[in-house]
Amino acid sequence: MFTGLIEETGSVRSVDVSGNGVNITVSAKEILTDVKIGDSIAIDGACQTVTKFSKDSFTVFASKVTCDATTLSSFKTGRKVNLERAMSANGRFGGHFVQGHVDSTGKIKSVESDESGMKIEVTISADISRYIVEKGSITVDGISLTVVSLIENGFVLYLIPETITSTTLIEKKAGDDVNIEVDMLAKYVERMLLLDRKDDRNNEDSLKKALLEGGFI
Repeated sequence: MFTGLIEETGSVRSVDVSGNGVNITVSAKEILTDVKIGDSIAIDGACQTVTKFSKDSFTVFASKVTCDATTLSSFKTGRKVNLERAMSANGRFGGHFVQGHVDSTGKIKSVESDESGMKIEVTISADISRYIVEKGSITVDGISLTVVSLIENGFVLYLIPETITSTTLIEKKAGDDVNIEVDMLAKYVERMLLLDRKDDRNNEDSLKKALLEGGFI
């Protein structure tokens, strides 16, 4: 579990194809203070498992499934990435519930800066747009953000200076792909409602069958 509060930005040191995936080595500092093999670290919002580490870097193996579903397949040496360790049980929860399970990739439609911050429009696929609401939470490249408003096939964000300077969003431009994770609570609510409707239909069918057998209809 993550919070979407980025601890630091790192830099991709190497990307090496291995079997059906890639080994990605990332230069870092802060998140390495207590790192262990097997730890979970979110890289641009994608939860990955540490396979090895040194004093100034760590390595993960991104499977083909992960690469196909995220921007990790486009990583090149030198790319800046957002990093966050899995939340400790006694940690402060400052963002929102983030699983590190990327739902889809989105594309930055526009970026506009002003004296107070930065406005970003992001387009997304129709299959995840139903989970996004105004003033709701969204995770973009691992960053917990608030949706300002909705647009056709997408949403609008407004970033404060702190978010701009402490994440990689300062480097984004129109046309760039980003990892999107919607609010997981919305997905659970949808699932429960679907099951409830299915149960209702089953109950209606059972009642109809009993009425037919009793000669009432």
